[in-house]
Formats: sequence, C-alpha cells, structure tokens
Amino acid sequence: MRGIFYSFPIQLLVLHIKNNQFLLFLWLLPMLMISGGFGRTYGIQDLFLGPEYLGNVNFWSFWWMGFTFGGFLMIWNITTYILYSYRFPFLASLNRPFAKFFLNNSLIPTAFIIFYLIKTINFQWYNELAAQYSIAFDVFGFLVGLISMLLLGTLYFQLTNSDISILQKKFSKELPLLLKNRKDITDDPEEIFKEACHVDYYLSLKLQVRLVRNVEHYPIEWLHRVFRQNHQNAIISQLLSIFALFTMGLFMENTYLQIPAAGGIFIFSAVLMSLVGALSYWMGSWRTTVFILLLMGLNALSGLPVEFENRAYGLNYDTQKAPYNYAHLDSITTPDIIEKDRQATLKILEKWRSKFGRGRLISQPKMVILCTSGGGIRQSVFTVHALQKMDSLLKGRLLEHTTLMTGASGGMIGAAYFREILLQSKSNDDINIYDPVYVDNAAKDLLNPVIFSILASDIFVPWLKFDYGGRKYYKDRGYIFERQLLENTNGVLEKNIAAYRQAEQDALIPMMVLTPVSAYNLRQVYISPLGVSYLTQPFTQPADKLNPEPDAVEFSRFFAAQDADSLRFTSALRMNATFPYILPNAYLPSEPPIRMIDAGWRDNYGVLAASRFVLNFSDWILENTSGVLIVQMRDIDKLNDFGEGTRTTIAGRLLNPLGTAASTNTGQDYRNDNQLNAMIQALGKDKVDIIELVYRPEAEEKRASVSWHITPRSKIDVINSFYEKGNQESMRQLEELVK
Repeated sequence: MRGIFYSFPIQLLVLHIKNNQFLLFLWLLPMLMISGGFGRTYGIQDLFLGPEYLGNVNFWSFWWMGFTFGGFLMIWNITTYILYSYRFPFLASLNRPFAKFFLNNSLIPTAFIIFYLIKTINFQWYNELAAQYSIAFDVFGFLVGLISMLLLGTLYFQLTNSDISILQKKFSKELPLLLKNRKDITDDPEEIFKEACHVDYYLSLKLQVRLVRNVEHYPIEWLHRVFRQNHQNAIISQLLSIFALFTMGLFMENTYLQIPAAGGIFIFSAVLMSLVGALSYWMGSWRTTVFILLLMGLNALSGLPVEFENRAYGLNYDTQKAPYNYAHLDSITTPDIIEKDRQATLKILEKWRSKFGRGRLISQPKMVILCTSGGGIRQSVFTVHALQKMDSLLKGRLLEHTTLMTGASGGMIGAAYFREILLQSKSNDDINIYDPVYVDNAAKDLLNPVIFSILASDIFVPWLKFDYGGRKYYKDRGYIFERQLLENTNGVLEKNIAAYRQAEQDALIPMMVLTPVSAYNLRQVYISPLGVSYLTQPFTQPADKLNPEPDAVEFSRFFAAQDADSLRFTSALRMNATFPYILPNAYLPSEPPIRMIDAGWRDNYGVLAASRFVLNFSDWILENTSGVLIVQMRDIDKLNDFGEGTRTTIAGRLLNPLGTAASTNTGQDYRNDNQLNAMIQALGKDKVDIIELVYRPEAEEKRASVSWHITPRSKIDVINSFYEKGNQESMRQLEELVK
C-alpha cells in the first residue's frame, strides 16, 4: 500500500485535491452537464451526448468532440505541469519529461473518458435511437479525434522540449528566462528540493513501473533550464487555445468551422484553465485575492454601452429615441385611437364572418382563438403537429374559424411557421399544409449554433457586424438564432412584421399578437402589424370607475418614429422567446431603453391577450357568432401537485425561500382562470368553450427538456402525446364544437 500511495499518479491526484479545487471544478462541471445534473432543462446534456456538426450526429461530430477534449486534456496537463513540475525534480532527469508527466497525470482524464463514453452509448441507444454500428462508429470518432490532438501535442513537445541529456550536449546555449517564478530561479539546492513531493515509483511510457532516481547530484542550473524551456513551450500551447477561441468567433458563420457546441465548451474551459493556472503560477498564495479583485474589476467594466447590446433588427437606432414615460404612453392610447383600432379590427372580423354566409337557415360560426404556451422546440413541434392534425380532422375548418393566435416562446414560433405555410398555400395549390416535413423543420436544432456563438463571440465584446434593411447591427447569438431559424424553415419567415398586414386585414390568415415583456417593469409589448391599442390596458367597464395603470405597450405606435413596421419578424419571434442566458435581451430604441424578456414571464399561455380581445368585442361576438372556443396548446398540465412534503436543507431554504410560491406558471394559471371567468360572465356560460391539448410524456422522468434542441426519441414522444387519451377526448369535443 505504501508503494501505491507514493506512486507518481497517486501523489499527483492528492496534490490536485489539496491545491487545485478550481481546476478540478473544470472537470466536475462538464461531468455534471453530461449526467444531466446541470443544465438539463436547457438541453446542455444533449450537446455533449448528441453533438451535431453540419446538422448531423455522426463520426465527424464525435471526432470534433474528441479533438477538442484532447485540447482540454493537453491544457490540463500543461497547466498542472507548469504549476507543479518543480515539486517532482526527478522529471528533469527523464527522457521526455512532459510525456511521462502526462501519462502519470491521467487518473482523472481516464475516469472522465470512461464516464463520457458510457453515458454517450446509453444516450445514443435510447434517445437518438441509433443502431449499434452507428454507436460504435461514433465512439470510434471520439477516440480518433482525441488521438489526433494528442499526436499533434506529442509532436510539438517532442521537437521542442529538453531534458538533462540534451542539456549535457548543449549546455553552452543560454535559455531565455521567460518564466522567472520564485520556485525555479533559486540556486540553493536545499530550497529546490524542500517542497518536493515524496515519490518512489512512476509509470514509464511502456506502462512499466519504474523506480524514481535521485537527482540531487545534478547541477541546479540544469534543472532550471529543463523546466524553464518546457514551461515556455507550454505557455505557447496555452496561447494557441486562446487564439483558437478567437478564430472561431471570427468565422462563426462558416458552417465548417461551427464545431459542436460542447466542443466549444471544452475549448472555453481550456482557456479558463490556462488563465487560472497562470494566475496561480505568478501570484502564488495571493492567487485567490487577486482572482477576486480581477472578478470585481471585470464586473465594474462589464457595463458595455447600449450600442453593443443586442438589438431588434430592422428598427432605426440612429434616430431620436422614443420617450418611455407616461406622457408618451397616454398619447398613443387616447379614446379616439383605441376606438379607431377597434373599428379597424371590426372590419376584419366582418370579413372573417363573411366566409360563412348569412341567412335564416345558416348557423352562426364558432370563433376560435388559438393560445399556445412556451416550452422551446418541444412546444414548437407539438404546436405544428397539433395544428396539422386538428385542421386535417376538421377538413380545414379549424383555421377558417380561427381569428387570433397568441402565446409565448417556442409555441408561437411553431404557430407563426404554420401560419406562414397556410398563407403560402393560398396562392400555391402544390403546398400541402399537412406535410410532416413542417414538423421535421420545427424540430431542427437551434441550440448548438447559439451556444457556439456564446463561447466564440458573446463572451467577448461583439465586433462583427451585418447589414439588414440598410442598417448595421452586431452579430451575436441573437443574430445566429434568427439565422438558424430561417435556415431550418427554408427562409419562409424572412420578412418584416408589416408584410402580414394586408393578409390579416383581408382575413386570409388569423391575426397574430406577440407579447414579449419589459424586463424592468413586466409591461407587455404587443407586437402586431395592426393597431391593437385596445389590448394595452386592463378591460374595465365602465372605464370612469377606475384609472388603471398601463400594463402594456403597443409596439407599432410607440416606435413609429423608429420604423416599427420594418421590424424583422424573426426578431419579434426571438424577443417573444428570450430564454434566460441562452438568448440575449434585446433592447429597444427608447429612453430609457426597454429590454425584452420572454413572453412567458407574464403570459406563458396567451390567455391574457386572448381574454382582452374577447372582452373588447363581446357585443359583436354575441351578435355574429355562436360563441368563442379557446384552444389551448400547453406544454404541462394545468393541475399542480400539492407538494411532496420533503425536507429542505439550509441551502435550499436560502436559495428558494418561497418554495413553490415562486412558480411563475402556477401563478399565471390562477390569474388566467379569473380572465376566462370574466369572458364567461361577459358572453354567457353557453358561449365560451375551452379545450386543452397538453404535451404529456410517456414517462414523466423522460419529459423532453425545455430547450432549443430535441432528441429523436423526445420528438417521437412529443408527437405521440397528441394521441394520449385526454387529448383525444379534447379532439372529440373539438369536432362537436366546430362544424
């Protein structure tokens, strides 16, 4: 046991545990991501276990994973070699000292590789539904990529590193003192060996156990020169990792350089490890204090001017900013303006009503309002598939009866995509709106390029620009998200919001209202090509009994001077689906700036906007329809558990003092019930129907993540959930109501 404990691999492991907690954390964090313990909700696990390259999970995507992990592994060994090689003086006497250090420092990497491959095989088999030969090929790709990087590193150090035998031949050549650390410039033999770790055995490159030889008889300067020269080459390797990250940002639109996002995480971790290692080397025991001071300094400098923040593409940021104050809000919501918008909407409703004819023997049509929730790509897939199946079952009657679509995040991206296909089908008989290819397109990955952009560009100050509508904007993950969304949907959403005005006015397609939220005060921003000022205040009757606080902003009028009509439609969808951390908060050209967050923070199910619409036109609805049908497409069931009564730790109480009271969706359900009840009171109990279609997974523990990525198995689960018993009962009700 003594021999094992004092072996080089074990002593290195002990040294890391004692002194390298942060560097060990850089190993622990990806392991947590891979296991699903961190970031599973956002689909981070999928990035590691199902990496995509050029839109495919295959040999080359895993080759990049292996190659970038190999780079991370090289930096791990380089950094720890710089930090602790002086504690193992016997290395200087060995042929190829860094290679032997690398081999003996492999306990943690070996455990990581085994863990990763086991998780990958399981994930590929269960989630990606991959064949056995395909899984074997993926694993082979990872190993080939890893070996490729290790061979490059080995070649570099083989050609550049020195050991004692080489110095005995070239002792006259002075080495540059690039690394004058206090540990490697002393000439006191006792000092250089004082902090040395006791080691009896090491592994040779042939995996044989060797006895450590004594090196105290070598001249101190020889030992210095070996480590200085090895350290110099190691520093060059660290700089190359930083250069690689910068290069990825420079060419982030080149599809061949868009490596798997998890590979970018490995590169970013390598850069971080290099910086922390350098800080530890130069600052010694002061490293923690200096690190904290650096973080404080970076935080103080991180408040970039607003011109570097993400923007809504198409808007004019060079003109005078829109004043964000009560005076401006009041000026665009006067009674005359609200009545004008109501009358314009009534004309649209009359055109919609004319589709069904009028007469003593013709029954009144049911007005359908579609509300879809947030939920990332899983809800986008569920929405497109549900709309196809519902409309197909009703032989096209569902969309004919629909007047309004509203909701949040991924659900609205799916609804917007399907509505655009519907619009195109009006002028092209060859388009089959029920083609499953549209579900496939909705399921295409959006997360990988976004995470890649975060790592390659957004962690720095954005510097690349692009032109849209004659205006310049910075390229960041918001731009990449929209670019990928357009690519996934074959460019059909590439238009501004005003492009839908005529089609909505002619009732060719349902009206659509997007409702992103102001981060500062949670006011909704209603985005529509039509005037919808009547939606911006709580509906009260009579109005003179209450002076309500304006809780919403009508986008088109508020930003009229900033070319609101030119807003890119994908920017509107992105603002409506701004996942925290994953997508940037777009700031709008107002003073003070309005920063947008996901619509789900205020109205994740679209009920608030839908109820205000119905209440504003309740008289017309009663006179011209048989009532209103609210079709809700949800990503979770409405009913909530009463809690498990589990014990909470001190940390849990500190991090979540309110417990389940902090659940946003549950609170919205309570409010939405009141909104729906107000509709029932206004129209009558027999004039309001509500149908819910809910994504219910086959097994709750296998629920698809709320992410911009979906695995093949999760996609099947989402599609099959439409045929779940409760949803099929909703479909039978739908057939009875929409005739």
